[in-house]
Amino acid sequence: MSDEEGRHVRRKRYRGNHPRTFAEKYKERHPEDYPEDIAKVLARGDTPAGTHRSILVEEILASLAPKPGEIAVDATVGYGGHARRILEAILPGGRLYGFDLDAIELPKTAKRLADAGVPEGAFVPVHANFERLPEVLAGEGLAGADLFLADLGVSSMQIDDPARGFSFKRNGPLDMRMDTDKGLSARKYLATISEKALCAALLANADQEGAADIARAICLRRGKLDTTRGLAEAICSVFPDLAFKDPAMQRTLRRSFQAIRIEVNGEFAALDALLACLPDCLNPGGRAAILAFHSGEDHRVEAVLKAGLEKGLYSSIADEPIRPSRQEQYDNPRSSSAKLRWAVRSQSV
Repeated sequence: MSDEEGRHVRRKRYRGNHPRTFAEKYKERHPEDYPEDIAKVLARGDTPAGTHRSILVEEILASLAPKPGEIAVDATVGYGGHARRILEAILPGGRLYGFDLDAIELPKTAKRLADAGVPEGAFVPVHANFERLPEVLAGEGLAGADLFLADLGVSSMQIDDPARGFSFKRNGPLDMRMDTDKGLSARKYLATISEKALCAALLANADQEGAADIARAICLRRGKLDTTRGLAEAICSVFPDLAFKDPAMQRTLRRSFQAIRIEVNGEFAALDALLACLPDCLNPGGRAAILAFHSGEDHRVEAVLKAGLEKGLYSSIADEPIRPSRQEQYDNPRSSSAKLRWAVRSQSV
């Protein structure tokens, strides 16, 4: 290992024969330095800690049909896997605007793309929510984009890092914010929301069984929940007959954490705003692809695209969602819930 100035630094030792915690997995978090080790992690169907495996890449490229010189938008650029492939297709002459709320990961992605040979100015990082798409395009003097991609949900870099507080599988501060400089953390959100409103959020965002009991258990600990482990224990207390690793308990924890994360980040409201403005942000014949991982997201996308087709805003849309192949789901289990829908903007705008 070496520091930023190239000096040798002895790596931190870890307990046992294999690294367990996120901090100990230094090889996985520096894939460019340890390609052989990364290949082993990928071969066993895991996502290397601190990285992200792009999903339905070829299907997205087929839907977007990028061409040299076009203007593209990646509304959730994340680790940059989709962005890199799109940039390869729109260069020379093309430009991609990469939106992301995560101020921690966005600069890393910009550097990663630059190191991969993307010329200066071809990738424009935008630290903003994708609902600000019209404002950003107008500020750049653009009437619209030729390509648009939104990969909804949470990136593996956020899930895997316990310091971000997204996962019940690793203890960390109860945060869950995409943008750690804005809004209420999950800790503050749960300290102020009413039991009735929390129950409604669990039902609306996750169709959570036992939502009322879970909301009550959380609110009984109001102001005392500081960590992801504390929140998980509050939820588990509602189901004393289920062990923590029981599949039913794991599913309940995953859905409950997801429902709270959606509220903390205002995800559905932002998606609704994006879908409403999307046709006006596409050039005539522009193509859009949206990758959803949650039924609440996919239902919104499906309904709005169908309505847009009926109104003549889109000339064509996906008849059915595109799902990952069995092989992709085997290679990357995190892809299993993904649904891709696409749309083409009408020529008469």
